[in-house]
Amino acid sequence: MTDQQPAPGPTAPPRDPLSDPVDEPGGLEGVRERMFRRDRRHRKLGGVCAGLGRHCDMDPVIFRIGVVVLAITSGLGLVFYGFAWLLIPYEDEEENEARRLLTARVDGHALTAVLFALVGCGVFLTLLGNGQALTFAAVLSLLLAGAGYWSRQRGAPDPDPAAAQAVADAPPETKAPPMTGAPSWWRDPLVRDGVQEKIPQYFWGPDPVAFEYDPVSAHATAAARVSAAARSAVRGPRWIGGWVFLTALLAAGLGTGLTWQEQPLGTSLQTGFACALAVLGLGIAISSFLGRTGAGSIVLAVLTAALVATSAALPKNITTDWIRKDWRPTTAADVRPRYELGSGVATLDLSRIDLSKGQTLTTRGELGAGRLRVIVPRDVTVKLRAEVGVGDIQLPSDDRQDVDIAPGKEREATLEPPKGSKASGVVDLRLEVGVGQAEVARAAS
Repeated sequence: MTDQQPAPGPTAPPRDPLSDPVDEPGGLEGVRERMFRRDRRHRKLGGVCAGLGRHCDMDPVIFRIGVVVLAITSGLGLVFYGFAWLLIPYEDEEENEARRLLTARVDGHALTAVLFALVGCGVFLTLLGNGQALTFAAVLSLLLAGAGYWSRQRGAPDPDPAAAQAVADAPPETKAPPMTGAPSWWRDPLVRDGVQEKIPQYFWGPDPVAFEYDPVSAHATAAARVSAAARSAVRGPRWIGGWVFLTALLAAGLGTGLTWQEQPLGTSLQTGFACALAVLGLGIAISSFLGRTGAGSIVLAVLTAALVATSAALPKNITTDWIRKDWRPTTAADVRPRYELGSGVATLDLSRIDLSKGQTLTTRGELGAGRLRVIVPRDVTVKLRAEVGVGDIQLPSDDRQDVDIAPGKEREATLEPPKGSKASGVVDLRLEVGVGQAEVARAAS
């Protein structure tokens, strides 16, 4: 007698493994805790905001607008998006982009995430002194986090004590025994088009162990990576890297040239490097989707981001003009309270000033970059306070050949007149130099 097979029923719709109800022991149902994963289906770029919207049960447009505003105002949006792109996997994967980078399986999406994080850090470093921008970014971040937490908690049911007790009393789930001899994620071979190439070497971790490659068993492991492998197989144009580099150079020159006369040196350089970094970022983002992202572009982007941060740290009083300036007052009344120069070589000659005993003359000199030299009368007492951001401080008693360049140099001293000279008045002198040398010398006679 032949067994009759039941007619197949309608196909059940696919279930969401992250939020669908699951049956617990005893016929009770619970809701599995939703984990934050990137959303592949509704992504616009990396799926971070789409994943946040799904995780918090909110419209992802809210998070997209918030991330864009944070990226523009403080760079924190790019920092968050880049690191989330690197560390959070898709909902149908267990491996994130950072792990792929560590195991030499690099694609354009991982490199774009790294670029986002680097650019965001550079922008954030340039705005460390802007308290209003950072305050606005902190408030907006707290509002987004609070809105997401409230939206996620508003629909959460109260825990059922009976269900919790049933789950606690249920026997542990039976699991398959661990596989022995199977390669770990550190030891996955590099396979292209079904052919094993080699076992990769890593910066750290256990040494690779050779094993026999089984295409049948490896097929199941690589099933979740089909889309990523397909994207990696697409080879884009080779010429995009050269054009991106040339365009970045042109943008850097234009940004610097247009601000060279009106802005300080640090601001002008920062504008040029920021323009180049924007071009490099756009080029890497485009080439990543074309499948031709090169390591040279990433290195250039990292170096340019470092240059942006360095130029932002330059003192704002350093100008783009190198000037030689001499101040030679002849009387105490001619001495100004403050002498200032942006960049160049400045000399303040006070040797012609005649101070009577007990008279005090107060002045200060400020220089952004270069050399500031002050010549004081031979018979006066000098009360000196000198500060140099990066450079050297020279006093009359120091050896002129002994130049000690160091960051953050400060000296406070009282310079008495030479022996045998008749003491007269006091010169209270304050010197500030951003980058360069501050020197105090006595007149010959």
